[in-house]
Amino acid sequence: MGVTGWPESGAALLRGETFHGRRGGPANAFRYGVDYLLWRLAPAATARSALLRRRRFALFGLCDRDHGRGKGPMLNWAVEQAAAFGVPADAMAEVWLLTQPRTLGYVFNPVSFWFFRDASGALRAVLAEVNNTFGDRHSYLCALPDWQPITGRDTIRAEKVFHVSPFQQTTGVYDFRFAVGPDAIDIHIDHSREAEDGSRHGVVATLSGHLEPLSAKGLLHMIARRPLGALRVSALIYWQAIRLKLKGAPYKVRPLPPKEEVTR
Repeated sequence: MGVTGWPESGAALLRGETFHGRRGGPANAFRYGVDYLLWRLAPAATARSALLRRRRFALFGLCDRDHGRGKGPMLNWAVEQAAAFGVPADAMAEVWLLTQPRTLGYVFNPVSFWFFRDASGALRAVLAEVNNTFGDRHSYLCALPDWQPITGRDTIRAEKVFHVSPFQQTTGVYDFRFAVGPDAIDIHIDHSREAEDGSRHGVVATLSGHLEPLSAKGLLHMIARRPLGALRVSALIYWQAIRLKLKGAPYKVRPLPPKEEVTR
């Protein structure tokens, strides 16, 4: 393992689970197993597998068009956005992407995470890249004042400006927490807003799991556990939407996405 505690080859698999719990009525919660890929784009990963390809069709894929503007090198986009907000160059010595890979050419990522780390391995900024089922994408840059190292004890707040679910308001705040260790990742996102009657509404979402170096065996285990991959993720999202509709949750019409690609 390298200085960061992550594989020197620059690639790992995260076998984890996600939890979503609705705050405010109607009540709804779910917990599902998920598989993510952690990939280092700078310096470029040296990991190789015939089952996973960059920019080419394979059992699993990692494609530039699935991130950022959907065209051009995604690393350039991520670094450009971070630099525009003032992230110093030495805080971007390493750039890693945590995302669900394409499975047989299909992908849908509710959220991916860009991790910006300095040469010592300290986490200095995170770009949370959010997609909705309407084809819109927006990202939130999470960082502490003066770009201090982020630990699992820190809470980073951002105003919600992007429509994610038709059963939630596009208002309120997000509280992000990132516990990023050498062999595990635990991300906590708490969306909350105050209703007119003073009650609190929103959603608590988590992603947590253990890391293992990328291997053909690990990829085969991943497809065996969840053979539909990202297609399963999309199906589960629509299933939860049906459940909420049947429970009487009011449907919110999709507003136009923000003009900015990233907010902080």
